[in-house]
Amino acid sequence: MSDYHRWFHRRAPGRDPLPGAMGLNWNGWQAGPYIYADELHPTFWTGDTAVRFLREYDRTAPFFLKVSFARPHSPYDGPQRFWDLYREQDLPAPATGEWTERFREHLDPPHPCQWHGDLGAAEAQHSRRGYYASVSFIDEQVGRILAALEERGFAEDTLILFCSDHGDMLGDLHLWRKSYAYEGSARIPFLVRWPRGLAPEAARGTVREEPVELRDVLPTFLDGAGAPVPEAVDGDSVLGLLRGDGPAWRAWIDLEHEACYTPQNQWNALTDGRWKYVYFSPTGEEQLFDLAEDPRETRDLAPDPGHASQLSTWRARLVGHLSECGEPFVRNGELLQRAEPMIYGPNYPMRVPPYVAPPK
Repeated sequence: MSDYHRWFHRRAPGRDPLPGAMGLNWNGWQAGPYIYADELHPTFWTGDTAVRFLREYDRTAPFFLKVSFARPHSPYDGPQRFWDLYREQDLPAPATGEWTERFREHLDPPHPCQWHGDLGAAEAQHSRRGYYASVSFIDEQVGRILAALEERGFAEDTLILFCSDHGDMLGDLHLWRKSYAYEGSARIPFLVRWPRGLAPEAARGTVREEPVELRDVLPTFLDGAGAPVPEAVDGDSVLGLLRGDGPAWRAWIDLEHEACYTPQNQWNALTDGRWKYVYFSPTGEEQLFDLAEDPRETRDLAPDPGHASQLSTWRARLVGHLSECGEPFVRNGELLQRAEPMIYGPNYPMRVPPYVAPPK
């Protein structure tokens, strides 16, 4: 039982904090307004806990505060007032393309946790309203946290980084949930507000085109704290990028996922923000997307002879990236197919031993 659940049961004894109480699911496409007071929602509890920490902080040493919201991950259960905010909004319909037809079919009736299927425009709009309501509720709590920093006079001395672990397909490409290489699932926000002294010449409010990733979080905070970044760390500090005194920035980032939902959904990918290359190891299928011309990835350019050179370039980059892993990823400069999932790379230095119960 989490800290939130313990708190909920003290505040609302006899009530159920889990999604099932609202007819929703942790990994479902269904959506509905939160049935209790806003103040009982985990989003509010998380924001409130962070605000209380900031208001009560009485040490002289700097603090590191990680605020981790459980939403907008399903269940899509934002408060009614945020559902009402999007009642009259014409939300974007799911993106589809010729290559996405393989995912159109679904169980009848639809499974509560299905990962693919065309559920119709109305159901997609309903899910999106719930997701947007959850995002707006988080925005409100972030505003409360920023206000608390201002109240304490901490705002100009605090390095703030806002990011996420994944997105949600919300019916785009006839897909739901996460774990995919596509933008709805893989592209996340990465926002930084820095004290002026850490990058005095950089202009706040700008959007940079360089690809960043979660591996940049640790080195960014180490840099901000004036601590050295260990050589073994893969990421880089975005503060160095802003100051212009860091290493040459990477040209692209890698993405990967092992089998999830279906054995075919295990893949490696590369993107520089303009192009995206995806390789499915069970089948050897490749995909290529031009995100500038087709940001919603409705046109797979891999089969197009006119893009053969671009496809070959990105394939070679993935071969180079995976070459240090050796087999079963790469052999003789070519990508290999892998029928079985591999949770750890072949050179992973430590295998977790099986659990052995202690002697009685």
